[in-house]
Amino acid sequence: MPPTDTSAELKALTDEFFRAVSFESGQRPAYARIRDLFIDDGKLIRNSAELPEISSVDDFIASRQRMVDSGALTSFEEVETAETTEVFGNIAHRFSTYEKRGTMHGEAIEGGGLISTQFIRTPSGWKLSSMAWDDERPGLAIPDRYR
Repeated sequence: MPPTDTSAELKALTDEFFRAVSFESGQRPAYARIRDLFIDDGKLIRNSAELPEISSVDDFIASRQRMVDSGALTSFEEVETAETTEVFGNIAHRFSTYEKRGTMHGEAIEGGGLISTQFIRTPSGWKLSSMAWDDERPGLAIPDRYR
């Protein structure tokens, strides 16, 4: 597969993930689509607190769906604003700079950070194998090289 096709496929997978977690007020998120993007044993790791929150794909979907179903999370948008992608054979890594905004418990939330996504080529095409992220916060700024 030519490199440009691989780059386009990895971008499409990343964009689809962001679309799946994003939804406007009054809409329902398409969390179930995330399952198709990951390998069966894929992991999603939020590492912006003292202890990492490590989830299977199903656990990640369930925890986010509970927030929506309870009315705690009523809108959310996450977008990639910059990226660095490297491919070697059947593996790839993408460092995505992101911005997020939404409404949680009736209050506006916003922020940004970096996501490290690992991909593997499978017989059915590229899939995400793991995704780990950390949010920008006081004392932790996104380096200029990732903006």
